[in-house]
This record gives sequence, structure tokens and C-alpha cells, in this order.
Amino acid sequence: MQLTLATFGALDWSVLAAYLLVMLAIGWWASRGQADESTYFQGGRAMPTWAVALSVLATALSAATFIGAPQIAYNGDLTYLILNIGGILGAVFVALVLLPPLYRAGTITIYGYLGQRFGPGATAAASVCFLFGRLLASGARLFMAGIAFSLILFNDIDTPSLIAAICVFGVIGTAYTAMGGIKAVIWTDVVQIVIVVGAALLSIALLLDAIPLSVGEIYELLREREKLRVVDTSWDLGKAFTLWAGIAVMLANVASYGVDQDLVQRMLTTKSAWRASASLIVSNLLGVPVVMLFLIVGLLLSVFYGMPEVMGDAAPAEALNDSRKVYPQYLVHHLPAGLAGLAMAGMFAAAMSSFDSAVNAMASSVVADFPWKRKAGRNPLLESRWAVVGMGVLLSVFAIAAAMMQQAGGQELINFALGVMSFAYAGLLGVFLTALLTNRGNTTSVIAALVVGAVSVLMMQPYVTEPLFGEGVTIAWPWWMVIGTAASFAVCAAPAGRGRQP
Repeated sequence: MQLTLATFGALDWSVLAAYLLVMLAIGWWASRGQADESTYFQGGRAMPTWAVALSVLATALSAATFIGAPQIAYNGDLTYLILNIGGILGAVFVALVLLPPLYRAGTITIYGYLGQRFGPGATAAASVCFLFGRLLASGARLFMAGIAFSLILFNDIDTPSLIAAICVFGVIGTAYTAMGGIKAVIWTDVVQIVIVVGAALLSIALLLDAIPLSVGEIYELLREREKLRVVDTSWDLGKAFTLWAGIAVMLANVASYGVDQDLVQRMLTTKSAWRASASLIVSNLLGVPVVMLFLIVGLLLSVFYGMPEVMGDAAPAEALNDSRKVYPQYLVHHLPAGLAGLAMAGMFAAAMSSFDSAVNAMASSVVADFPWKRKAGRNPLLESRWAVVGMGVLLSVFAIAAAMMQQAGGQELINFALGVMSFAYAGLLGVFLTALLTNRGNTTSVIAALVVGAVSVLMMQPYVTEPLFGEGVTIAWPWWMVIGTAASFAVCAAPAGRGRQP
């Protein structure tokens, strides 16, 4: 493997290095005033609502959107945008139903609420489920970010190159998160979402300048090739981006924003429950135009790379034989010196915003949700920081495993990243809905429901459905949550419970 510094020059590296140093500086700044687990993981519940909203947006987008959305539009059309229907509906439900009682519970993690409702065994079981699912999902996102960095360093995305790139991400992200805790996560996310949006706008402007057609001509060309379709009304359960899947994905978003410590933790750092709810709704509304920017990037790249008859002498020289590389390759090879570094910093920002929050959330769960025997004279803050380091190492290992899984399965990146968390989400959402909406359930039914949720999602994987029902019979990931959550809820609510807590 050799470094490819010819297309990513010294000025680009300087810009990227400056960005990384700023992230480390924010981590150091946020570390001031940290005293215990509560301030480290909850920020003293004094974070500004606007900053939390941007942090939630940054984490929800992540490298899955930065790299995966352009791939979707490059290969297809704009139907991915329809998933925002379920996103907004899910955010409103969480804001009105889930966040207020979770805020009032006052626990370090949201799984402490389940302990109040069902008993301490439920807290530990839900936390184990979260940790497993978050390792899978965030590992997938970190792997996706490694694709772009691997292209910069080694000019390929072979497995050894990806592993090296992932390790670099892991070290940097773990360092500033361990220093500053949740405050570092939120304030670095604010900076990162600005860089992410700036990278998308910059790419669109440069692509429009490079393509020898007017905006109107590009629009007509894309329309003729049916790449501007937004709504697909087909009832094919194997398609992930139909209108009905967009509504069904509401459950996945309820789970993401309501029962996943990774996203809920920063909403609970605000000054009140209604501020937490406001930050969630605002972040989802802002997410629609941001996602659209990256889809536009993909459409323009389909002209830039996929239509040499349009580009003529301006057609890119490098071959593109893997659509996973479509946006990273453009950033590496076709941006002016300095701007390439800035755009790649956007990709770094997208990756770091999901990595830092994940390791912080997992560390909070490890510290708070299990019945550890605490030693006398222990330093809670030091223990919390070591937990972050441990989770950073573990997440990097899972990212390496995700790289191998995705290459073997061949799914589009964004489907892979969005679907994998369903193994944990289905069971967790069924349990939380039981706790919040009924008087039923106990610790045993919680554990059974978590298992049933994961098994239900497993039974809907292509390698299971095709042998059972025939080749080509698949169920797209938005429907996994509908079926898995229903099964989990039925199991959890089966026995009589202790009653809801006030």
C-alpha cells in the first residue's frame, strides 16, 4: 500500500489536520468543569436547545448520508427522500409520548427508566441489547467513512486499507470524546454539521461548473432518464424507498429517537422536557433539505461519471467500477487544492459525529446500567473516561467486521447501515411501548421480548427468506421494524405487570 499524495496535496492535508486539531481542542475545552458521571454524561442538563438540535442532526446523518445518499441517487433516483415522512412522524410521536417521561425519570441512561418500571434486571437486559445493536450500526457507519479515507491514503478500498483507515478514525474520535464527554460530543457536532453542509454545497457548485450543460439542460436530462422520481407507490415489500415503506419507517425512527441512548442522551442534556422535544423536531425538519443536498450530489455525479457522451473531452479519466467510491473518488480527484481537504474534512465530520456519540452513549450504559461493585475511593470521572476508551476500541473492531460483512453481502451502503440496527430496535421499542402505554410486563417478559425482536428481524433477512420462500423473495428493512416490534410488544405485554410508575 502506498500513500497517494499526488491528488490529495500538502494544502489539503493541512486543512484536514487543522480540522482534527480543532476537534481535539474542543474536547479539551469541554473537559473543564467535569466532576462526576452526571456532568460527564448529561452535561449538567444545561446545554442550549439549538446546539442539541444540530448535534442530533449531525449524528442522524453521519457517514451513511455523506457517502450512502450520493450512491443511492447515482444508482437510482430520489425516492430515498420519502423516508423523511416517517422521520418527521416518528419525531413528533417521540417528542409527545416518549421524551417527557424519560426526562422525568432522571436516570443517566434511558434504560434506567425500565428499571423503575420493570426492575433492575430489565435495565441490564435492555442495555445489553442496545450495546450490541449500537456496535453493529455505528460500526457500519465508521466503516463507510473509512472508504473515503482509505482512498486518500492508499488509493483503494481493499480490506487492509480499510482497516488502517478505521483505526485512524477510532484513535482520534476516542481521544476528544474521552476528554470532554457529552459536552465535547455536542459542541464538536455543531462544528461538524456546518462543515458537512458546506462540503455538499461546495460539491454541487463545482459539479455544476464542470458539467458542460446548463441547470435546465441537466434537469431535462435527469428527468428523461427517470432519476427525479420522489414517490414510488408500489406495494413491493422488497423495495426500501416506497411511499408505504416511508410511512412504515416511522417505527424505526421512533426507536432511533426514543429508545436508543445514542441519540436520546443529548436531548436529555437540555434544560427541560419541552426543550428536548423541540430539539428533536427541529433537527428532523432541518434534515430534509440537508439530505436533499447529498441526493443532488449523487444525481450530478451520475452525469459527471456515468454519461461520457455528455461530458465529452471533460469526462473523468479514472474508471469507476464501484459505486461505493463515487463521491469519495470525486472529492479526492476533482477538487482544487485546499478545497479537497475542506470537503474531506466534511466526510471526517460526518464520520466523527456518529462515532463520538456512540462511544459516549455506550460508555454511559456500561457505567450506569449494570450492578457493578464500586471500590471505595474510586474516581467516577476517571472510570467514565476509561469506559469511553474501551468502547472506542470495541467499536473500531466492529467497524472492521462490518467492512467484511458488507463486502460479502453486497448491499448498498445506506441500506446496510440503516437496517442493521433493527436487530436491537425491534425488541427495545416493543419493551418501551409496553412500559409507557400499558400496565403490563415484568423483567422476564422484557428479556423474552428483546430476544423475540432480534429473532424476528433475523427471520426476515434475505439469506433466510429466499431458501424458505424462493429466490428473489425479500422484505426491505423498513418493514422489519413493523413486524419485529409487533412481536416484541405482544410478548412483553403478555403477563400482568407492576403498573406504571408515577
